Amino acid sequence: MKHLKRNLALLSVVALSFILTACSTAPITSHSTGFWDGVIVYNFSKFIIYLSKICGNNYGWGIIVFTVLIRIIILPLMIYQTKTSMKTAELQPKLKELQQKYSSRDVETQQKLREEQQKLYAEAGVNPMAGCLPLIIQLPVMYALYAAVSRTQVLKEGTFLWLQLNDKDPYYILPILAAIFTFLSTWLSMKAQPVGAQNGMTSAMTFGMPLIILITALNFPAAITLYWVVTNLFQVGQTLVIQNPFKIQKERQAKLQAEKAKRKAIEKAKRKAMKSKRK
Repeated sequence: MKHLKRNLALLSVVALSFILTACSTAPITSHSTGFWDGVIVYNFSKFIIYLSKICGNNYGWGIIVFTVLIRIIILPLMIYQTKTSMKTAELQPKLKELQQKYSSRDVETQQKLREEQQKLYAEAGVNPMAGCLPLIIQLPVMYALYAAVSRTQVLKEGTFLWLQLNDKDPYYILPILAAIFTFLSTWLSMKAQPVGAQNGMTSAMTFGMPLIILITALNFPAAITLYWVVTNLFQVGQTLVIQNPFKIQKERQAKLQAEKAKRKAIEKAKRKAMKSKRK
């Protein structure tokens, strides 16, 4: 299932690459044709310009408001993904037991392992594919934003603070902020997972993703990097509200303490019962 999720994410990137290479680089105007240029990118452009006018003709603020609105629109999906990831994390001990039980690499055993894993997911109400949905949605949005800024003259010439929206950040401030907020959002999500669900892969992801974002953002237009900064800052706030790791850890610790106290009480009752029988 993990391989399927990874392949679906990769397929999304490949599909986006085909879209990118197939699309025109001609300026976006009211005369643009085709579904991508004439509908998607043109309306993205119009909406960002409209938001910018509301914000005092500030195109940077227009992109920030646009990003927040996108995040609010996909928030139900993100909440669903978060709940799914939390349930999946809680299932890790049982999944490891299944992997140990069906450790043989022959086809029949691996098929049985997949069936038992799917049965476990179904019983827990978990859809392992849910983690791919936000990625699939956000990739076209991000490219449409890039196309709108780079192919709409007024946005292409737009500025925000020290930034030229269609150029790279000359002081690397936005790429660094994007990496920091990516680290924080990933770290908070990982911290909410049970100890048994954390491994070398999760640690690598916690530090690897910010590094990838930093290197990529260094070569991207400021408009896209600004989108990443706001997206990941929003993600940090979202995680603290609906998946607060400190609250989850506190509740998890309280549950463990309650179970420990219950076991002690049972053992004490057993010992007391044994003493009564001896008398």
